Amino acid sequence: MTAGSPPRVLVDATSVPADRGGVGRYVDGLIGALGKVTGSQIDLAVVCQRTDVERYARMLPGAEVIGAPAAVAHRPARLAWEQTGLPLLAQQLAVQVLHSPFYTCPLRAGCPVTVTVHDATFFTEPEHYDKSKGTFFRSAIKTSLRRASRMIVPSKATRDELIRLLDADPTRIDVAYHGVDHSAFHLPSDDEKARVRARLGLGRSEYIAFLGAKEPRKNVPNLIRGWAAAVRDRSNPPALVIAGGQGHDDEIDRAVAEVPAHLRLLRPGYLRYADLPGYLGGALVAAYPSYGEGFGLPILEAMACGAPVLTTPRLSLPEVGGDAVAYTSEDPDQIAADLAALLDDEARRLALAKAGFDRAKEFTWESSAEVHIAAWTRAAS
Repeated sequence: MTAGSPPRVLVDATSVPADRGGVGRYVDGLIGALGKVTGSQIDLAVVCQRTDVERYARMLPGAEVIGAPAAVAHRPARLAWEQTGLPLLAQQLAVQVLHSPFYTCPLRAGCPVTVTVHDATFFTEPEHYDKSKGTFFRSAIKTSLRRASRMIVPSKATRDELIRLLDADPTRIDVAYHGVDHSAFHLPSDDEKARVRARLGLGRSEYIAFLGAKEPRKNVPNLIRGWAAAVRDRSNPPALVIAGGQGHDDEIDRAVAEVPAHLRLLRPGYLRYADLPGYLGGALVAAYPSYGEGFGLPILEAMACGAPVLTTPRLSLPEVGGDAVAYTSEDPDQIAADLAALLDDEARRLALAKAGFDRAKEFTWESSAEVHIAAWTRAAS
């Protein structure tokens, strides 16, 4: 990099899953914003799975977008390629900074590396992960803290946890809040709401919405138990819809088996991306009683769709929700009490929906991209 020239940055997007959950939303949002704000600040290149080349080329006109070997679609092969093929590619492209957006990075990259660490719950909530996954990510985070020039985290809570638990250097951590795509997550029309109800077979029935992975940390079993207790004696009980990818929480099936027969619980799996505004914005309440999040993108997306949100005050969630969401605990009895109070108070639900929608406007991918660019510039220098 010559004096005054923008640093050449390679973003490794090969970890983005086909379902566009979690890391996919982050990388897609970041790259889309980089295509709008980079200007002459950085010289950007992206390596991704071959199925994503066209998508990212549209987002980044003029940038170099490289398809990785087809084998990286499988995680073991991707991790092996990350240690060998990715550093070679970085060398071939003569990059000054390599950005790894999902915990892991090459041990010998040949250039400064920045890494996004999304949360520290592998250390604070180890019981909510299977043993092999927890061990892998704890090791990956420790390695990245040693190897990376800078760490990027999505919240102050995650930054503080890394400092507290792992003695991370606070001067090498940049907080870049996630954003929300306000064109994709918006106040839904009546037609959008009706279309989702029809797809789910709900008719005119009201419902409580959950959207996320079925991992133990998301606390879905206690949500199911709390919902059942809150609505079982109502004359027209709202359904509970548990949408999102499959996970490894066996307790969910046990909680489902306890649900009284007259209540309706739906598990539709993944919903179409275009249906999410109608799904979230059409719910009486979007419930997300997590044990803790590094950011909490599902509650931000629900807020952007005008849904009143019920969540927990754990880790980063108050940074996202502020005073614009309702809070509960992880306990099913408390979830039941707080959910019932919301269901009985339409005025509060409407006030939360408006406050959440207004607050969601403060979170943009363009702001996140600016923090990333600043971090890469510092790493390059």
